Amino acid sequence: MNSGDYKYIWQDKDWPNWHFDLAALAQPMAEVSRAQGLLIGRLTDVGMALRDQACLAALTEEVVKTSEIEGETLSVESVRSSIARRLGVDIGALAPLDRHVEGVVEMVLDATVNCQLPVTRQRLFGWHAALFPTGYSGLSKLNVATWRNDANGPMQVVSGPIGRQRVHFEAPPADHLEAETHRFLHWLNDTQNESPLIKAGIGHLWFVTLHPFEDGNGRIARAIGDLLLARADGSPQRFYSLSAQIQRERSAYYDILERTQKRSMDVTEWLAWFIETLHRAVNHAQHTLDAVLVKTRFWQQWASTPLNERQVKLLNKLLDGFEGKLTSSKWAAIAKCSPDTALRDITDLLVRGVLRKTDAGGRSSSYELNDLPR
Repeated sequence: MNSGDYKYIWQDKDWPNWHFDLAALAQPMAEVSRAQGLLIGRLTDVGMALRDQACLAALTEEVVKTSEIEGETLSVESVRSSIARRLGVDIGALAPLDRHVEGVVEMVLDATVNCQLPVTRQRLFGWHAALFPTGYSGLSKLNVATWRNDANGPMQVVSGPIGRQRVHFEAPPADHLEAETHRFLHWLNDTQNESPLIKAGIGHLWFVTLHPFEDGNGRIARAIGDLLLARADGSPQRFYSLSAQIQRERSAYYDILERTQKRSMDVTEWLAWFIETLHRAVNHAQHTLDAVLVKTRFWQQWASTPLNERQVKLLNKLLDGFEGKLTSSKWAAIAKCSPDTALRDITDLLVRGVLRKTDAGGRSSSYELNDLPR
């Protein structure tokens, strides 16, 4: 493809009239719709309480992974507690409030729960302010809840060490943003244009190409994509996480984004990647639902067994996928108790048959959940 005398897609004379080959996308769109139908069918059969738990798991993964893509690590426990508070889902003890977690949760929930509301500049400014409650990104002071001004030069996406940085993309100049964002929001709120899945893919690409904020553009672009997917699904409840799948394919995501932003207005390849990635996200949600079902049945099985708060906390960590081996010293560190107390907790669970020792040898014993209900 010869891009003529321009370097980036927003410089195309046809910008922003998106082109795509709908016939080439018809099959992957049908396949993802079928996968979504299978997932929703399973969820219909499990009851409201389990659907709430599946939604909580998907939203937790969404918040954690959309931040992780940008190199920010959030506490899974804090995220889960924050979402549970807002949705009214009972998960037992809640983690303390974390203002950085709260902001991302506010944005993701507003985008999905209130998906049918119009997206306005003030709503986007609210999301941006929620992402940066201190007015800083790391040590850098930001202009929050307003479009960038390019006072320090053009907005560029770069990588590599200082002095040898590679420019992957340069966004439209700041003085174009009022007109550009107005046009984008008009398209976004128009219900008469592209099919919902196509619109979700274009909405994500269009916003991240405008890059209208000093920071947080990727997270807000993914929130816009989630909002459009929620509209497409006809439900504010989320049962899969596209951000989690993008994080699993992060390198491919940045590669296809860079190629697309340096080509013509034909975005068929981007949309094919977006739809196929969405399909993999929906398939992965089947495994998440399996885990939710196992966890629920586990607690049903042991509902009459008296357990202390430390035991409940550590058992939930094991059910959520504990990394590495659980030893008595790790138990003591996580539960913030003495080694003797940790050993008493573990011994009690061994006697009751909740835990068992692993077969693997080593310098210290490790423990795992006994046979899980299926």
